[in-house]
Amino acid sequence: MNFTRRETLALSGAAALTFVLPFRASAAADDAIAEFTGGAAIADAGVELTAPEIAENGNTVPIEVSAPGATSIMVLAAGNPTPGVATFNYGPLAASQTASTRIRLAGTQDVIAIAKLADGSFARSAKTVKVTIGGCGG
Repeated sequence: MNFTRRETLALSGAAALTFVLPFRASAAADDAIAEFTGGAAIADAGVELTAPEIAENGNTVPIEVSAPGATSIMVLAAGNPTPGVATFNYGPLAASQTASTRIRLAGTQDVIAIAKLADGSFARSAKTVKVTIGGCGG
């Protein structure tokens, strides 16, 4: 099979994008985390993230996040074109710092929850969700 120069360039460009786009998405998630935390240290305990291990359809993936004593919780989908999913803010009269929703995932990726606790510290939890049918145009 012979390829023209134009076809070779198109194929090599597509191959390069295959490797570059996941890194850009991860970098965008890291930037969002740094903006939310202000660069502060993040503990690995204090947030409970519940998400399915395997999602049959990326259009509706149920998640639940809980962080007792949190003033806000940010949820990110690291592999989505726009990683920020939601930020839940809690006032002093909130009965519990829990939220559940359905999110859209482009493919298999990490779902990350970061909570800002009342004392100003931050906590993190992450879970990998395997998606069989992508929900963001995939």
